[in-house]
Amino acid sequence: MSFAYVVRIIIDDPSAFAAFVAWLRERHVADVCAAGRCAGEIVVVDVPKDAPRVVEARYRFASREAFAAYERDHAPRLRSDGIAELARLGLEPGRSASLTRTTGPIVEIAAAPPPA
Repeated sequence: MSFAYVVRIIIDDPSAFAAFVAWLRERHVADVCAAGRCAGEIVVVDVPKDAPRVVEARYRFASREAFAAYERDHAPRLRSDGIAELARLGLEPGRSASLTRTTGPIVEIAAAPPPA
């Protein structure tokens, strides 16, 4: 059964947010997928104009075991890269940026049938 891993990042500074999303796009998501043989996507979450910006990096692993191997063998290094990137942008986790991680089995993937 496929397994989901979602990292939600909330950043107060709009310019730092844009730079962080660019880093996710240009480097980090591909690095995670290369390390864990997964599929990944970046979603910039719609928020009210005056609210902190939110981005989610969503990954789909082949199984819980594949995610566990990623977490054991690669996640510490890649998480450190993310913290270093936040610091490079002048952001501090817990103050100007917050991160949450969720995981769980994917019960179903549905798609609309192609148009006739």
